Amino acid sequence: MHTSGSVAAVDLGATSGRVVVGHVDHDGVRMEHLARFTNGPVTLHEGDAHGGRDALHWDVVELYRQVTTGLRRAFADHRDIASIGIDSWAVDYGLLRDGRLLGLPTHYRDERHAHGVAKVHAAMPATELYARNGLQHLPFNTLFQFAADPSLLLAQRALLVPDLLGYWMTGVEAAERTNASTTGVLGFSDGHGATTREWDPAVRAAAGLPSGFLPALRDPGDRLGPLLPSVAELVGGRSPVTLVGSHDTASAVVAVPATDPDFAYVSSGTWSLVGVELDAPVLSDAARDANCTNEGGVDGRVRFLKNVSGLWLLSESVRTWERDGTAVDLEALLASAAAVTVPVPVFDPADESFTAPGDMPARIAAWCAGHGLSAPANRAEFVRSILESLATAYADTLRTILDVTGREVRQLHVVGGGSQNRLLCQLTADRTGLPVLAGPVEATALGNVLVQARAVGLGGLRNASLEALRSIVARTVEPVRYTPRLDARTPHRTTPRGRMSV
Repeated sequence: MHTSGSVAAVDLGATSGRVVVGHVDHDGVRMEHLARFTNGPVTLHEGDAHGGRDALHWDVVELYRQVTTGLRRAFADHRDIASIGIDSWAVDYGLLRDGRLLGLPTHYRDERHAHGVAKVHAAMPATELYARNGLQHLPFNTLFQFAADPSLLLAQRALLVPDLLGYWMTGVEAAERTNASTTGVLGFSDGHGATTREWDPAVRAAAGLPSGFLPALRDPGDRLGPLLPSVAELVGGRSPVTLVGSHDTASAVVAVPATDPDFAYVSSGTWSLVGVELDAPVLSDAARDANCTNEGGVDGRVRFLKNVSGLWLLSESVRTWERDGTAVDLEALLASAAAVTVPVPVFDPADESFTAPGDMPARIAAWCAGHGLSAPANRAEFVRSILESLATAYADTLRTILDVTGREVRQLHVVGGGSQNRLLCQLTADRTGLPVLAGPVEATALGNVLVQARAVGLGGLRNASLEALRSIVARTVEPVRYTPRLDARTPHRTTPRGRMSV
């Protein structure tokens, strides 16, 4: 057993990626960022000169180049790297035939996916689908993407994004279970009460997928395989790839520094995921009606949550304002937003009009006009409106989750990039009436590192429980505490119910 050493975490988000080396010993974890790179949609025309459309794709080949470049630097600087782990955003996939990629993966924000919803529901009613997969209805869920994808006729295999990169590095095709649970094809129940957590053949048929189209399921902590010789030569190292919670939120939840078991979390980034951790899925009518989701977590836990639009709303607004060539000082803009004293509109961040890229301030103004509200008057008010709306959505969502599960929560952990947004964290404390503990920022990479370290036995973590891993995070990172301001100006404030108790 190794008492100390390092692992490399590849963490790919919907707007950026990074390669991090985590140094693990008995005293805790130290993170070293060796590579950062941007990620975003690529618009490609599909059709011919007489017709077609512009479609959104992911440039996974460029992502792979950036990843291997980062790993080459990691191995050059550190010779004690014992493992590599990969996580990414969920739902999107690459199609393979004879081991070759059939075009760039389609982006989940592409409008094509909505066409698959009716096709799947015609084959399996939404009530039966939820009873099997327990998944929140989102039009870009993978099974709807499959149903709308004309390239399936040519493909032999589908691999989710982190599994695709793992395949290119090791030659091994596999589906890591936490990410597989976001597809809608993995079943939590056979529809008759028996727990499965395997690919559901009835759902697979409803999406039009042939038998054998999806690879074998594997769990976090499993060794995927050694690097292919060509990859080992490319990166300058021979460490194997270890499966982690390859859905980035699954890794982020590992790194929630909770010392109280009665906690809820917000994994805040491009998307916000508000939830609690359970031992078993909740597949009730109430859960379905509330559009809550059951997703796999590390060590067989269930992440019971809802997706809420996140800081995508702010980043898209900033991109719009910068189109005239003038850079936006985000810190100054947030300070101005914090100083706003006039009431601002609270809108529904989950409205589908905010899903696609584009002029977000104009869409917010249009939503307000359509709901009889005055639009924000300037940039500071737009930012304040976005953050007030997100905080209100967090509170409403958490209340729904607690009502459905009967859980009691005494504190709310905010992890990920949004934990740096002081105004958002304070507004969230105000709306929920709960103390908010913000941090770590790099929760996903940290959870990735800890699962690898446990798998290879670094820092005495072999066989450590999930709670033991979280205690390491709590010792390593001191969260920033935000106390609810019960006398603060909070337009449209929702009153916490009894289960949210300080």
